[in-house]
Amino acid sequence: MEFYEADFLICGSGIIGLTIARELLKRGCENIVIIEKEDNLGKHASGRNSGVLHAGIYYSPDSLRAKSCLNGNFLMKQYCKEKNLPLLESGKVIVTKNEGELETLRELHNRALKNGAKVELIDEKQLREIEPNAKTHLMALYSHYTAIVDPKAVLKSLYNDLISSEKVKILTSTEFKGVKGSDTVIASNKNIKFNTFINASGAHSDKIAHLFSVGSNYKLIPFKGTYKKLNDEKSSLVKGNIYPVPDIRNPFLGVHFTKNINGEVYLGPTAIPAFGRENYGALEGIDREVFDILFRDALLFAVNRRFRNTALIELKKYFSKFFFEDAHALVKDLKPEDILPSDKVGIRPQLIDWKKKELVMDFIVIKDSNSIHILNTISPGFTSSMDFAAFIVEKYI
Repeated sequence: MEFYEADFLICGSGIIGLTIARELLKRGCENIVIIEKEDNLGKHASGRNSGVLHAGIYYSPDSLRAKSCLNGNFLMKQYCKEKNLPLLESGKVIVTKNEGELETLRELHNRALKNGAKVELIDEKQLREIEPNAKTHLMALYSHYTAIVDPKAVLKSLYNDLISSEKVKILTSTEFKGVKGSDTVIASNKNIKFNTFINASGAHSDKIAHLFSVGSNYKLIPFKGTYKKLNDEKSSLVKGNIYPVPDIRNPFLGVHFTKNINGEVYLGPTAIPAFGRENYGALEGIDREVFDILFRDALLFAVNRRFRNTALIELKKYFSKFFFEDAHALVKDLKPEDILPSDKVGIRPQLIDWKKKELVMDFIVIKDSNSIHILNTISPGFTSSMDFAAFIVEKYI
């Protein structure tokens, strides 16, 4: 059994764990240990991220998501420029399908302005100048600050920064197993004594919090997001990002078009309940917890109308006909044969307030004694990360 001591022990080497370690270094902290159950970085949410840097449009102005998103966008862009990492400042349009969506579009415009974003309501003529093949009903919303990065390149660069400091150890293939006493984590074949423990473990954050007797009313339900892509000949249909008007009562943004840094255009994601926290394939990532997850899904389906409606809508998207209809509503000159299968898939770990049986719409941070637990780092978690990390360190450490 190996033994380590850490001033700060961070569980999870996703974007939140890495940026918190980076922020601790900036403030003069040393002896930081990060544990990661995988043998490499980026195997889950952070590495499977779409790469979109969001711009503070969707989120209620008083939320942590809103407060951290726009400055996180600026900080991530600055970091990519300093490190010569891929960055595509392409902007985004949000288009409407009918008269009924115009009110929500105006609400998004108001939210964005309150959050400090640079946005404007544009007409169909202006939309053609930005995205010639996009469709809209009378108006669209143009976001200037939305951009695209390469998530794995960002993770690798942050990893190199931390290791080169010689003040951070990143222990891969080291899975959190439990806590002993008030200051020691058992992880694989290691005992790690800590002064401060930071739970940044994404899809497993609720389980780890519960082992610290924290956040017992919160449970995560995994949602699977699958994608398709445009064939290469049709990639010119999209210049940057084309999104629909979402149902702002739910945390999902609907099927949209995103052109990545390699010029590939992806469509998606879907958002249906998954059978495991790492259920990327048909059977991959399904374990004994599947029965608990199915129970939670079934209970929410029964008692939460919004969850039920969302699940029914999203299930339809697994059928090519309905997926195509959603996509075609956004872009002209699209044919079913233009859309190809893709192996791109991600898991969104959505936090549920189990007492209220409701989806939690914001980041949640809980401090208890010498541990800090970061729950529900859903989108725009990647975008927000650098600003959010500074908030965590300043307020909780």
